Formats: sequence, structure tokens, C-alpha cells
Amino acid sequence: MAIRVFLVDDHQVVREGVRRLLEADGDITVVGEAGTAADAVTGVEAALPDVAVLDVRLPDGDGISVCREIRSHHGDIACLMLTSFADDEALAHAVVAGAAGYVLKQVRGNELVSAVRSVAAGHRLIDSDTARRSLERLRQEHEEQAAEQRLTDRETAILTLIAQGRTNREIGAELFLAEKTVKNYVSNLLAKLGMGRRSEAAAYAARLESRRSAGADGSGSAGMS
Repeated sequence: MAIRVFLVDDHQVVREGVRRLLEADGDITVVGEAGTAADAVTGVEAALPDVAVLDVRLPDGDGISVCREIRSHHGDIACLMLTSFADDEALAHAVVAGAAGYVLKQVRGNELVSAVRSVAAGHRLIDSDTARRSLERLRQEHEEQAAEQRLTDRETAILTLIAQGRTNREIGAELFLAEKTVKNYVSNLLAKLGMGRRSEAAAYAARLESRRSAGADGSGSAGMS
């Protein structure tokens, strides 16, 4: 029997191209399409495909959330994430959501067809080492975000200046604080973050800024395409 596939992508041209590609050999049939997260959830519920091919970025949400929703109600439907950019955070979220595979849109046509056949047969395209590394990164990010929430506004400001390479004296001049007061603030924020050196705090602050920038320009997990 043909493998039943549901396509989710906000670009109709992309859906048409993928449909032609998948149906070329005759053993795969596209049983439905959607361009939004909401339509994807209702469409998959009605079509009950073997595989849902999900674009990570959608106008009203993201494919990873759709994957999570599908898997929570229909564990036998394999979800294959399709995106334009490689992103460890998005991969980690896809693993948690129960995706069977994660492929780039730059993949060759025959490789995409093979990926659909593979996940339909019950195989996972995300190897265990990659999944473990992605989940470890996600765990670290959650811990860092929780630690950030424990910082006061003053400590956060000082952390930002530490990331810029400022000395305690320079930070004090910037914030109108005594150098000794800055030193105490630095000690407190390092303790809250579970760190022992300024260099660790600077690297941590840089990661936070990178994630904020990714979220602002739409390149984070919910903003992937």
C-alpha cells in the first residue's frame, strides 16, 4: 500500500514541488496539505496519514508545536521536520516533540523521498548521539534562563558590562558605584549562576544575547523556515 503523506508548508509552490517529488515513483500518496499550524492540526486529524512532513516555520506558529500536538493524539503518525536552516535548538525541541526526522530543504529530492519512506517504516533519522547533545544543550539553556531570572536588574546590568570586557572600576564608573560595591555584585551574580570566574559569566551573557538576537530577528526555533 502507498505511504500516505500530509504536507505542511506556508508556501504553495513548495508544497506543489514536494508533492510532485514524493508521488513520482507511485508508492507515496499526498493525502492532504496545509499552510498554517491550525489547518495542519485539523487536516492531519481528518486525513490520518502515515507521515506528516512539517515546515518548522509557519505563519501562525511552528511545525514543532504541530508535531507535538499530532504525536500526543496519534503516536503512530511519524513527523518529519523540514527547514531551511540547521539549528541545534530547533532540533532539540523537535526531539522533545517526538519528531522522527529533521531534514533541510536543501536536501536532494531522492534523499527527501528516502527520508519519508524511512520514517514511515518506523525508523528515526535523528541518531541517538545527536539527540543526546541537543537535549543536553536544551537542558543547559533552561538552567541558564532560570538562573537569569534570579538576578536583580542591577546584577543583570553588571553582567552585560562584564560581557563587554569591562573591569570592576569601569563598571563602577558606568553605573556610579564604588569599585568595592561592584566587586560584591559580581561575587553575588557569579554565585547565583553557579560560576567561579568572570570569563564564564561573560560567555554565559554572550549566549543569552545570541538567543535574544535570534528571537528578535526570527531565526529561533519558532522562527525557522
